[in-house]
Amino acid sequence: MTSKKKKARNEWALILGASSGFGGTTAIKLAKNGFHIFGVHLDRRATLPNAEKIISEIKAYDSEAVFFNMNAADAKKRSAAIAKMQEIIQGAGEGAQVRVMMHSLAFGTLRRLIPDDIADRPTQAQMDMTLDVMANSLVYWAQDIIFAGLMKKSGRIFAMTSAGSQRVWPSYGLVSAAKAALESHVRQLALELAPRSITVNAIQAGVTDTAALRKIPGHEEMVVAARQRNPMGRLTETMDVAKVIAVLSDVRNDWMTGNVLRVDGGEDVVG
Repeated sequence: MTSKKKKARNEWALILGASSGFGGTTAIKLAKNGFHIFGVHLDRRATLPNAEKIISEIKAYDSEAVFFNMNAADAKKRSAAIAKMQEIIQGAGEGAQVRVMMHSLAFGTLRRLIPDDIADRPTQAQMDMTLDVMANSLVYWAQDIIFAGLMKKSGRIFAMTSAGSQRVWPSYGLVSAAKAALESHVRQLALELAPRSITVNAIQAGVTDTAALRKIPGHEEMVVAARQRNPMGRLTETMDVAKVIAVLSDVRNDWMTGNVLRVDGGEDVVG
């Protein structure tokens, strides 16, 4: 496959959840804009072809693609991945750094807090896991890339949230709590990283037909309602989010931090 774009920079983007959905599309968009990509994903044999397809598309833009198939919430595996990234960055020459990090992990328990059958209630382990993967892991990865010297001045950190951080939906309670915690982490990280000239923002996408959405019980109703009320007359698409992150990753965007930014075509304001 021939190169679509020659590299003009020595910058990397770290995408957590890089093999599908928002993460996959953003990885390709940032590669098109000149970034090399570190991707973290968790795929079994059946879904690995999608990760391989995204890697191929990234490389088509003359970008490097280094992917780690691992549990992003596993501390030991995270440490090993960070060490590998350090090795690559140190060998990449002057000015190399991870300038963008995107947290797009969608793995949690979808159960009612008070179900009809006590056997179906979420366990403490499931509650802890959902919060750890979908919220706390943002902090752990941010800590590691900064203390490892991978992200420096003009760094941009993005975390994917949803309207579920304020709204309720049957079986979405644990994820909703995680999204609310994620937004709190974004605000705190924005405060603490401002002196380092690193910005942190949450991206609230509208309802998007992704694999993660289709796991939510009753998602069909959610899709119908979102399409009916969205002023743009359609659902949000992963590319809508990718384009916004690409724009916000510009080094000149250094004064926007600590926000929850809606990328939903106006869906939330009329919902």
